[in-house]
Amino acid sequence: MEQQDLGREMVVATIRASCPTCGDIELTSGDVTVLVCATNNQGSYAFQCPTCRLAVSKPAESRVVDLLVSTGVKLSVWQFPAELDEVHEGPALTTDDLIEFHFQLERGNWEEHIRGSTEMA
Repeated sequence: MEQQDLGREMVVATIRASCPTCGDIELTSGDVTVLVCATNNQGSYAFQCPTCRLAVSKPAESRVVDLLVSTGVKLSVWQFPAELDEVHEGPALTTDDLIEFHFQLERGNWEEHIRGSTEMA
């Protein structure tokens, strides 16, 4: 498949992938996005099946990531949120805690309850 770009001729790569519903399909580099996590260097690629419209994501080794990016596939780099590295102290939130919080919100005095809880801590 060929595409014109500002007077230059560009070849658009055909990428073969597999949809869990439709089986083997063909995509172009514009149909696929490569995702790389900067935190752990894990890669994946994602696309929407042109037949059934299912969103598909698959893991990809670094050589597959490099190959896809070299054919013009868009690269998106992301990282784990910093909150994962935070130290958490105190007991874990329970279902009862969540229910009590819900009731406090309905009563309207939740701010006073929260202020009282933090002052005691």
